[in-house]
Amino acid sequence: MAGGYDRRGGRLALRACALLLAGTLAVAAFSCAGPESGGGRLSGSIVIDGSGTVFPLSEAVAEGFRGREPKVDVVVGSSGTGAGFQKFCNGETAIQDASRPITASEMETCRSRGIDFVELPVALDALTVVVHPSNRWLECITVAQLKKMWEPAAEGVVTRWNQVDPSWPERPLHLYGPTTAHGSFDYFTEAVVGRARASRGDYSASADYNVIVASVSADGDGLGYMGLAYYQQNASRLKALAVDGGQGCVQPAPEKVIDGSYPLSRPLFIYVSSRAMGRPDLRAFVDYYLETAKGLAAEVGYIPLSDEAYELVRGRWQEGRTGSAFAGSRPGTSVVDVLRGAS
Repeated sequence: MAGGYDRRGGRLALRACALLLAGTLAVAAFSCAGPESGGGRLSGSIVIDGSGTVFPLSEAVAEGFRGREPKVDVVVGSSGTGAGFQKFCNGETAIQDASRPITASEMETCRSRGIDFVELPVALDALTVVVHPSNRWLECITVAQLKKMWEPAAEGVVTRWNQVDPSWPERPLHLYGPTTAHGSFDYFTEAVVGRARASRGDYSASADYNVIVASVSADGDGLGYMGLAYYQQNASRLKALAVDGGQGCVQPAPEKVIDGSYPLSRPLFIYVSSRAMGRPDLRAFVDYYLETAKGLAAEVGYIPLSDEAYELVRGRWQEGRTGSAFAGSRPGTSVVDVLRGAS
């Protein structure tokens, strides 16, 4: 009836208004949902591999990101830095964890296969030399003594502790370390022996740092090395040695890594493939990584970069600056100094 109230039409109009209001509230609720609400809208699959040292940090980041974006499948492997770069340069992974900078030969391999990358330092590590807690006679070891143990010339020759230092006991020397596929092996040999990959071959090698932990913690004559996080997670089972690089004995403590006085300090990296940088899921993940790396690095046992360093790293990522600033840098080089020089 003209000018009157049509009950059927009125009910339809009210229902439409109710649906519109409900939709508006739903959008508002989704928009206000925080990272922990599980309201993620992205989907995809991100494959990460590489350093076993960086693995605990990347896995912690992945776990947090899964809560924010549950439809994005993030898989984190730990085949070792060297083995990981082979996969990365083959285009098998989107992100490479690395406990050392990419090498010239790895860059050439990536380049030959059309893979470019953005290099992002994410934390600092103190490569930690450990012995069994029952070892009461050794608190500090020099880099020269480590070299005498680990250099290629020691193979089959230096087999007892007193051969390294006459004041040490005449007991068997058992050495434990990562395999040649790990960046920690590359870094340790360069920092201690003076040349990357120059090492005696007759030590007990493992691709799993937890195996190294178990071996040293069960061997009163053992000595090994690993990333700081693995030591801190097992501090009741291992004893960390101070290291003297010529300036006195320094413990692998966070403040000594930050100020550069610990001789075996190093940056940890992720490398992001330029092939994947246009994907929304990957960009969101790397953004989240750089947002949370500072807090999570400390949580898993590593040392966060300085605020200035993280700011420079975020700038490098946002600009999509490809290539390596750290390739060829010497152990102990300041992250901020390298990044400033690359700006």
